[in-house]
Amino acid sequence: MKLLFAWIFVVALLQGVALYQDKPLEKSIADGEEIYQDFCLQCHLDSGDGVSGVFPPLAKSDYLLNNIDLSIKGIKYGLSGPIVVNGEKYDGLMQNQGLENQEIADVMNYILNNWGNQSDEIITSDRVAAVKE
Repeated sequence: MKLLFAWIFVVALLQGVALYQDKPLEKSIADGEEIYQDFCLQCHLDSGDGVSGVFPPLAKSDYLLNNIDLSIKGIKYGLSGPIVVNGEKYDGLMQNQGLENQEIADVMNYILNNWGNQSDEIITSDRVAAVKE
């Protein structure tokens, strides 16, 4: 009987982990790098530095790190209107790229862990799905 309860506990624990993270972080970051290369590189550049006054930086970005859900929303639905990133104002338009929730989670994990960015957050497709327009 104790063995049965222990087994049920382990299964429940593993299911909880599966709900928390869609895939290992390293895999998500690797997949996110591919997505970044296909959808983000042309504006935010390979270095994540963007173009001053035109395309905001993702590298060492205070906006990104302090507004993770708004950043997810921007990728998911597009972004328009003024924002301030690292003290500089940007007022451009970023189109919705048509990415799936898992693709957005992966690219966010990539961005949050590159170019001097460091985050304890692990973005999952469930978190992306919860972000509404």
